[in-house]
Parts: sequence; C-alpha cells; structure tokens
Amino acid sequence: MDIFLQQIINGLTLGSIYAVVALGYTMVYGIIQLINFAHGEVVMIGAMVTFSVITALAGSGLPPLVILFAGVMAAIPVCMAVGYTMERVAYRPLRRAPRLAPLITAIGISIILQHVAMIIWSRNNLPFPQIIQVVPYHVTSAEDGATITNVQIAIMSISVIMMAGLVFLVHRTKLGIAMRATSQNQLVAGLMGIDINRIIALTFVIGAGLGAVAGAMQGTYYGIAHYQMGFVLGLKAFSAAVLGGIGNLGGAMLGGILLGLIEALGAGYVGDFTGGVFGSNYQDVFAFLVLIAVLVFRPSGLLGERVGDRA
Repeated sequence: MDIFLQQIINGLTLGSIYAVVALGYTMVYGIIQLINFAHGEVVMIGAMVTFSVITALAGSGLPPLVILFAGVMAAIPVCMAVGYTMERVAYRPLRRAPRLAPLITAIGISIILQHVAMIIWSRNNLPFPQIIQVVPYHVTSAEDGATITNVQIAIMSISVIMMAGLVFLVHRTKLGIAMRATSQNQLVAGLMGIDINRIIALTFVIGAGLGAVAGAMQGTYYGIAHYQMGFVLGLKAFSAAVLGGIGNLGGAMLGGILLGLIEALGAGYVGDFTGGVFGSNYQDVFAFLVLIAVLVFRPSGLLGERVGDRA
C-alpha cells in the first residue's frame, strides 16, 4: 500500500508538469490547429536559462528562494521571446499553406533549437544546482512509508495556480474572449475588430511562458538539464493533450495528470507484472502506448475537442 501511495504522489507530480506543458500545445492547436512540436524545446530553454542564472547566483549569498525565483523570472521572458519569434518568423508566413508545411517546419525548429542549446550549454548533462533543501514529509505512519517532499508540494501547487490562472484568462477576460473568437472563425473575428495576428502571437507567448516555468520545475525536480530534455517531455505532453482532448484546456489538464499517474504506476509495478523482464527504465513506453490506444479507440480524447469554445 505504501508503494502504491508513493507512486500516486510521484505520478501527480509528474502529471502536474505534463499538464502545464500540454496546455501550451492545446492553446496553439485551439487557435490555429497547429501541433507546435518545438514547444518541448521552449521548455528545455526555460530549464537551461534557469540553470544558468541559478549557477551564476549560487555563491552570491542570496536566499535560495530568491535565487530560484530570479532564475524563473529570467527564463520566462527569454522563452516568450523564443515563442514570439517562432510564430512571427516561421509559422505566420505558412498560415495559409497546406497543413503539412507548418508541421514539418515545427520539427525543423525543434532541431534548430536543440543545436543552438547544444552550442550555448554544451552536449553534457548539466547538474541542476540543488539550492532548495529537500524536506520529506511522511504521509503514512510507517517510518519507511510513503513520503512527499516540499519540492513536490511546490510543483503541484504552482501547476494548479497556473492552470487556474489560464482558465480564468481564457474564460473571464477580454483577451480570452478574443482568443475564443479567433479560434471559432478568424475571418469573422477580424471583421469584429480583433487583431488576429496579435492574438495568435500572444497565444504563443503565453504558452511559452508556461513552458518556461515547467522547464524550471522539471530541472529542479530531476536535478539535471540537457539540451535534448525537451524532446521526450514534449512528446509526452503532446500525448497528454491528445489523451484529454487536444484543443480543450480541461482535457490537457486531465490528460497530463492521468499520464503522470499511468507512467508512475507502470514504472512501479511493471516488474511485478512481467516477472522482472521489464523494469522501471521502461516507464517512457507507457506514454506512447497510451497515445496509440487513444488514437485507435477514441481519437477525440477523453473530453473531446470543445467545439465553439476552444482556447
């Protein structure tokens, strides 16, 4: 029972990160029906910038929370600038092109960003400075039972706050109304006075900002950063968005949490179910098995694409 509870906690932590990254995918798809496969690399850049700032300030004597906050605050505008540049330079000229063209472009941008990061930060695994002391809290009475750390609590709490803030933005603000109008019909929205180019660019910028925070959380949680870290994370988040219903904010959140739980429980019990043939190192397989199953049995996702009210 303790193992099950521990895997649930780990899954909720992973799922919170996946959900935040999946929101970036689902926002862009909801507006212009584009799968931005370079979004994972934006998350990676967020982690790398956070790493650089924390490393630079580690010996400054500042409180650890201030250093971490400074790293995240530096990563957010950098990722937003990357997101805006991608939309303005690569995607906007292809907006009326066949749908395969921007998809191939997204893959190309992903490769470019990976190699730019490799040039700047090297190809080596970078140990993320653990400036925050990890404090475990026992969930069960057993001394060696399930625990939850302050880092896990912070990741889940920040993810919930960001998801709630995004839902409020989309459904309760003028910008959100403009986003939903653009999602339904760009031509009519433009005739109503909405600046379509601005709304689409802001969608990329907001998604990139969320990705920056997700990258910082990923690096802090695993204690490592790498120029290819965004590739698999991006594919998992895309799987989560498809699982919940791409184009649907609630679906992205649900898909991320479920995928994190599936991956954690699978990693914890796959050895028992297979008699030790497969171990926890096969945990990445579960995300893609889920993606295949969803595409085969329910292509619209668990909640489906919200027609007429997409983000």
